[in-house]
Amino acid sequence: MTQRPSNRPLKDLVLVGHGMVGQRFLETFVEQPGAARWRITVLAEEPRAAYDRVHLTSWFSGTSTEELSLTPAGFLAEHGIDLRLSDPATAIDRDARTVGCASGATLRYDALVLATGSAPFVPPVPGHDAPGCHVYRTIEDLQRIRAEAESDGTRIGVVVGGGLLGLEAAGALTALGLTTHVVEFAPRLMALQVDEGGGRLLRRKIEDLGVYVHTGAGTQSLVTGDDGRVRAMGLSDGRELPADLVVFSAGVRPRDQLARDCGLPVGERGGIVVDERCRTRDPYVHAIGECALTVDGRVYGLVAPGYAMAETAARSLLSEEQGQLPEDQHLFTGADTSTKLKLLGVDVASFGDAHGATEGAADVLYTDSRAGIYKKLVIGRDGRLLGGVLVGDTESYGLLRPLSMGGKPLTTAPEQLVLPAGLAPAAGPAVLPDDAVVCSCHNVTKGALRAAVSEQGCTTVPEVKKCTKAGTGCGSCVKQLGTLVAEELAAGGVTVDTGLCEHFGHTRAELYEIVQVAGIATFGELLDRYGRGGEGCEICKPVVASILASLAGGHILDGEQGALQDTNDHFLANLQRNGSYSVVPRVPGGEITPEGLITIGEIARDFGLYTKITGGQRIDLFGASVDQLPLIWRRLVDAGFESGHAYGKSLRTVKSCVGETWCRYGVQDSVGLAIELELRYRGLRSPHKIKAAVSGCARECAEAQGKDFGIIATSAGWNLYIGGNGGMTPRHADLLAADLDKKTLIQTIDRFLMFYLRTADRLERTATWLDRIDGGLDHVRAVVLDDSLGICAELELQMERHIDRYEDEWAAVLADPERLRRFTSFVNAPGTPDPAVTFVPERGQIRPARPGEDGHPLTPALVAGPRLEVRTA
Repeated sequence: MTQRPSNRPLKDLVLVGHGMVGQRFLETFVEQPGAARWRITVLAEEPRAAYDRVHLTSWFSGTSTEELSLTPAGFLAEHGIDLRLSDPATAIDRDARTVGCASGATLRYDALVLATGSAPFVPPVPGHDAPGCHVYRTIEDLQRIRAEAESDGTRIGVVVGGGLLGLEAAGALTALGLTTHVVEFAPRLMALQVDEGGGRLLRRKIEDLGVYVHTGAGTQSLVTGDDGRVRAMGLSDGRELPADLVVFSAGVRPRDQLARDCGLPVGERGGIVVDERCRTRDPYVHAIGECALTVDGRVYGLVAPGYAMAETAARSLLSEEQGQLPEDQHLFTGADTSTKLKLLGVDVASFGDAHGATEGAADVLYTDSRAGIYKKLVIGRDGRLLGGVLVGDTESYGLLRPLSMGGKPLTTAPEQLVLPAGLAPAAGPAVLPDDAVVCSCHNVTKGALRAAVSEQGCTTVPEVKKCTKAGTGCGSCVKQLGTLVAEELAAGGVTVDTGLCEHFGHTRAELYEIVQVAGIATFGELLDRYGRGGEGCEICKPVVASILASLAGGHILDGEQGALQDTNDHFLANLQRNGSYSVVPRVPGGEITPEGLITIGEIARDFGLYTKITGGQRIDLFGASVDQLPLIWRRLVDAGFESGHAYGKSLRTVKSCVGETWCRYGVQDSVGLAIELELRYRGLRSPHKIKAAVSGCARECAEAQGKDFGIIATSAGWNLYIGGNGGMTPRHADLLAADLDKKTLIQTIDRFLMFYLRTADRLERTATWLDRIDGGLDHVRAVVLDDSLGICAELELQMERHIDRYEDEWAAVLADPERLRRFTSFVNAPGTPDPAVTFVPERGQIRPARPGEDGHPLTPALVAGPRLEVRTA
């Protein structure tokens, strides 16, 4: 509780607005000496206390309003703050120093802080206020958007604005099942943040997700129907887009009307004019955040500058009261406008002089259009990093942004900072000077973070966040925090926290052992007994889901398990670029009968699916909707097929050549062994996908030495190779054992796989695991061949348990009406195909329609035909 002085009258501070910046002002103010002499009243327009607008879109994915709240429990009461919700200020009398409220109350002030924020800009076009038109600013806005998106007749949504918030809104509409268009007046998306090259790639990646993008076009009018609701949007280029729901996200305007009405100066384009102390022309009135026009002539629409202004105003107000001037570092003369975020699943970041406007600047570019990566660094004549743009891969943002703010020439070659791992030595936080700002939201330097560890005793990222506030704003620096904390602890001889994430202080391998030994069967139980608190995150939930599937069994879609799964596991199918799904039945060893081929062909024909032979010797069926998946799988299961687990982190295939059965060079039955192994290890959930192969002779037609485990026949038996990998970073497999008989071979593979499951990190393939694990190949050989740890019997038993309790996941879904409920595109219209998933014909089959093409949804007769029959054993 703030201690109030008893011998001096209290002064009155009125804060108008309780958003993110207003809350930051309060937190900074109450920490200052002399704060106890003030009585604080907050006038809030919204019906709830400050919440996190940066992560507002997460509300659509289940984040509650309580979880979004930024006001710690008990904070207001502890400091005697009077928060008046739904009671905005209506007028300011500067002569009387009073504020009028919507409730009719009048408050006197000794200091007034305006944190009124901004309002969404709605183009004044005909029909802009028709039913069906929305803005994207508050939780109430989102509630209205969701309610309308889920109503009958709402199929197409249009977002006006292709900036940060516009693409967030587009992602929300897409997730709500609407066909989504984005209309942007500028020639590219996110024109303020990314350059032409980055914008081109960003557009391609977003269009690949099924969002239609229209750049270089403005909103001319909104067409309404007989019921008065919006039905279409007229564009400046003459086109007309159908629209059932419109979201305006074309920028914001400072909310400065209170200042205008009481005679305070405002900018020509809006914004309350303030000095470097965030004071208006009236010394009793400060303005902070998006409503303020700062000394550098800008109105900042980002949270980091708003936080800096809040801290400046809080310190300035109290230091002036005590007759002191605020220190230079507490003055606001400008701010970093760097951004890093994920838009519709696409990573985007920009920092510093991203457009290379500095005279004499040169660009260093790395682009990989196949992988969807674009990186540009802007380098000054003196070798300084001035700025950059990152699209598709923003891992290096936490390092690059502080370097660009350091004002010193790079000591590392610029190309080393943009080339992918393996093509250049990795550069880490060690290259940052101590005065480099790591967290721009709270202006925290690398030196301050090091001091939090070495001088203040912080040993974990959560402790450092609490101590310095770094990482508590937009969150983009959290990964960098983890690296810095680990390096500083290691330098001081302290054991580094290697926990999986902020919710678990254990590694994945340790969690595996805990679940196994303690017999834990749910994520909630594991979090309650061994976690650090919280609700879990996108890191720990899928990891624990995989461990539980490996050890505890049960169907992955049942109960709590269903909520932990990744996107593909959620529908037991691989999500494709246009929102459709692929179906991959298991074809053990690549062997399939003519009847099986005919069945797959008939299903593909009847449902209009695209068919492709995979590299794993299977047949992939593309273009299925969520609603079609059970219908397709019913026919596959009835024909004797089962899930190929192409969607999961598990065994994919055991590829084979035809071996001695047909090939004149073969020395062993490679097909028979491949089938036996694939049926043995099918459904084995693992840290990452597992691929295998069996070759019938040394000619190696099955490419076994490029697999997680591969077998090559010899005249004396079988050679076993492990740790191979294809893909982006190929690795030749290592020979684990030679000339094994079949029984010993299978026993060794059992041990190897279970040892990998127990000890690998999250998303770690066997190739990376083998290079990382202490002792490497020699250690693995000692464990699985010589039983050096005495655990081989246990590993074999675990594999037997997996084999005994295996069940086909799709067959189990088809037998359970409750599991089947999730397979629908629209909750309010089951069986309705998603109109956003469209195709065009090509080479006698179909492919996803590209933006601008006249695509059509697949609506084969079977979808509207007989209902799916649920059969139970």
